[in-house]
This record gives sequence, structure tokens and C-alpha cells, in this order.
Amino acid sequence: MLTRELKLAPGLAAIAATICVSLLLAWGWQARLIRIAEAVQEALRQAAPEPQGLPAAPAAMDAETLAFGIRRVARSMAEQRLMLDSLRRADAAILENLPAPVLLLSNDRTVLRANSAARDMLGPDAGGQGPDVAALLRHPVLGAAMDEALSQGGSVTTELHLPVPVPREVSARVVLLDPPLGDGGSLLVLLIDRSREAAIERTRADFVANASHELRTPLASLLGFIETLRGPAADDPAAQQRFLGIMAEQGARMRRLIDDLLSLSRIEMEEHQPPTGEAPLGMIISAEAEALYPLIAQRNMALAFDLEPEIIAAPANADQLAQVIRNLLGNAVNHGREGGQIAVTLRSAPGEAPGFRSGAILSVADNGPGIAKHHLPRLTERFYRVDQARSRQSGGSGLGLAIAR
Repeated sequence: MLTRELKLAPGLAAIAATICVSLLLAWGWQARLIRIAEAVQEALRQAAPEPQGLPAAPAAMDAETLAFGIRRVARSMAEQRLMLDSLRRADAAILENLPAPVLLLSNDRTVLRANSAARDMLGPDAGGQGPDVAALLRHPVLGAAMDEALSQGGSVTTELHLPVPVPREVSARVVLLDPPLGDGGSLLVLLIDRSREAAIERTRADFVANASHELRTPLASLLGFIETLRGPAADDPAAQQRFLGIMAEQGARMRRLIDDLLSLSRIEMEEHQPPTGEAPLGMIISAEAEALYPLIAQRNMALAFDLEPEIIAAPANADQLAQVIRNLLGNAVNHGREGGQIAVTLRSAPGEAPGFRSGAILSVADNGPGIAKHHLPRLTERFYRVDQARSRQSGGSGLGLAIAR
């Protein structure tokens, strides 16, 4: 019996040793797990609020505490991810719907995003590297503004002229985003189209300069002839008749200019008021052509009419419509080729949409030298002339097409 117990002793000792080692290892792992759980709980207390729907953390630092912390971290990360996705969608919606063109660029000037207003200004491929965007980004003035924003921070505002896709005067504001956005966007370029304001300012300046010139020139001529008639030509009947004829022409020129200015002012005041009467188109065209017949015959020109007989009248102010036709025919006579032909066409035009009234299209065409393309955008501006010397020589005020428009 004693011998058997002595034989079992080494086995029991080995088992006991194994249990002791296992207990030591388990204790070590438990201590490590407790430290991890404590670190997780401390991090959660500092960075994340208590999530809704989760039970309170158990007091004991065991595996359950660690599992709770991991679930809480996962829940918090998921909520933050949803929040970030929501913010990104909101940012994208705000950028897309801003009324001003906006480009988002990376540090190397690559376009990352462009809103709808930017695509309208610079073409549908503005979000990539389309030709118009490339021309914009290569502009030296904008390049200098981006360099300054990158080097000094903050925002930089500058003015530049863009020749494509149509000439524009643009105000550009470059803003450095620090820190950059998640997609690498670090430069925000806001573009404001100043073309309309620039055109209005140019028109105003031209109007003042041209109006003063148009009035000053005949007035100076009148004063000069009056002085001559009082002095050297006082006893020269032939000179008096010649000078009085020139003075009458200059006076008529001033009267035409003033009449056109008054007409233009009256038309602009009433431009939003719909016409109340009917204008007999055929009769007005015939009457205005007949009034210009002496000048047409003087230039050996021919008139060709192609008028639809069904068009009898149109809703319009008869006097204003007569002035429009007079101006168009006068331009054709003055600027058409001598010995050429003037074609007057009148066609019916259906309504633009169901429920809209039908109308009429009147066109006056001559076979003169034509008008260069770059003049067309300004053709109906006040006092704008393609050939100033020829226009003044023919007695034009420079307001005919502005009134017709």
C-alpha cells in the first residue's frame, strides 16, 4: 500500500505543478485584460458619451467589461461614421446649390469638385480638366492668387478676364482650407461673373462720352458759323446762304439726336407695359418704304417685298412699330451696297407653347459688306457704331438699333 502511494506521488506532483503554472498564466492574462478594460473605459469616458440602448458597464474588471467596452467603441465609431457621411452629403448639397460658381482643388491644382453654376459657366466637364477649366487654371492672375493663398493662408481676391467660352469679366476669391477636406480639397475658388456690371459701366461711360460729343460737334459748328456771319460774311449773301444751309443741317442733326434720346427714354419707361392696340403691319411697311424712296432712288437701290397677305395686324403700338421699321430700313439704305437690293420679309410665327398667341417675324436684309462677329454683342448699345465716320456722315444718331431693340 505504501509502495503504491509512493509511486503515485510523482504524478500528483506533476499535476500540481501544471495547475500552479496554469493559475499563474491565468492570473497574468486576467491582469492584462483588466488593464485593457480599464484603458477602454477611460478612453470611452473621455471621448464618447454613454450610448443609448446599452446597459451600464459592470463594476468588475473581467471579460464582460472588455466585451462591453468593445461594443461601446464599435457603436460610437458607427455613429461617428454616420455623422460624417451626413455632413459630407450636406456639404456636397450646399456646394452644388450655391448660386455662384465654385471649384474645389487639391494642392496640385487638380479639380476635385465643381458645382452646377461652375459647370454652366465653364462647360459640363468643369468637374474634370475640360479646356475651359484648363484655360481658367492657367490664367496667370488666378495662378498668382492660388500661390499666395497656399503660401500665406487665408483668402485672396483678384479680378481677371476670361476669353472662353465667351468673354467674361470675373472676380475670383481663392480660400485655403486648413486642414484640407477628407478628399484632399485644399483650395476653394469662388467665381463671380462681373460681365453684366462691366458692360453696364462701359455703356454708361460710352453714353456720356458719345452724347456729349454728338451734341458738342453740331453746336460748335453752329457757333462757328454764327461768328462768321457776324463778321467776315456779314455782307456776303452767297456765303450767308451756304452757311445757313449747313447750320440748318447741323440743327436738324441735333434735333434728331434729342428726339431719339426722348424716344428711347419713353420706350424704356414703357417696356414692361403690354401694347393695347393693333398695328397694321402691311400699311406701316409700305408707308415707311415710301417715305424713304427719295434716298433709295438716290443710291440706285431696289426694294423687294415678300409679305404674307394673311398677316393684317399685330398687337403693337403703331407709332413705335413704325419707328422700328423706319430705323431698320434706314440702316439698310445707309449701309447697303449702292445699286444693291433691300429685301423686306414678313412671316407668321406660331406661338412658342400651347396657349401662346401667334406672332409675326419681320426681317430687313441688305447686301452690304456685313458686320464683323465681334461687333454683334454690342450692336444694340446706345451710340455704338461699327463705322463711326460713315455713320456720322450719313446723319445717324447711333441710337437707331437701341430703339429698335
